[in-house]
Amino acid sequence: MNKKKSKEDKAETNKVDSKQDVNEEIQDEKAQDLSVEEKLEDAENRILRTLAETENLRKRYEREKEDLSNYVISNFAKETLSILDNLQRALNSIKTDELKDNDENFSKFVEGIELTEKQIITIFEKFKIEKVESLDTDFDPNVHQAMFEVESEDKTPGIVLEVIQEGYKIGDRLLRPALVGVSKKKN
Repeated sequence: MNKKKSKEDKAETNKVDSKQDVNEEIQDEKAQDLSVEEKLEDAENRILRTLAETENLRKRYEREKEDLSNYVISNFAKETLSILDNLQRALNSIKTDELKDNDENFSKFVEGIELTEKQIITIFEKFKIEKVESLDTDFDPNVHQAMFEVESEDKTPGIVLEVIQEGYKIGDRLLRPALVGVSKKKN
């Protein structure tokens, strides 16, 4: 009888083992299905991150390209500023109204200088080179260079009262600071 029981126990154990094996196989298949879904989701996330990173790089390179094109002409623009300054000084130093009326040749000469000045200013505008507005503004050490102080009762201290030389910037970058006279309290 013991033999019979042991055979029955073995048969029952085999049935339980086979059921466990079937359950394990089903769980393995589910795990494989989940792992395929997880792998697909992971791959999708990596692709989305890669696309976002590529787009960010493209935008960054576009900004750098624009910055480079704006600022590559900085040295040339600085040198050209002195030409504009000299033209403006020449126009300011002569009494154009009196002389224009007296001499037609001189009048044409002055007109040529004025047209040259306008053309240089137009070229500066084309390349985003603009004058720093200084007169009657607060002194800003980032764009102004104080040359002297002027005592003033009617202006608050730190206001630009006089511009000796105009400042210019290209985009956000300063090409040349404005040389200015700044107000201070009268003693």
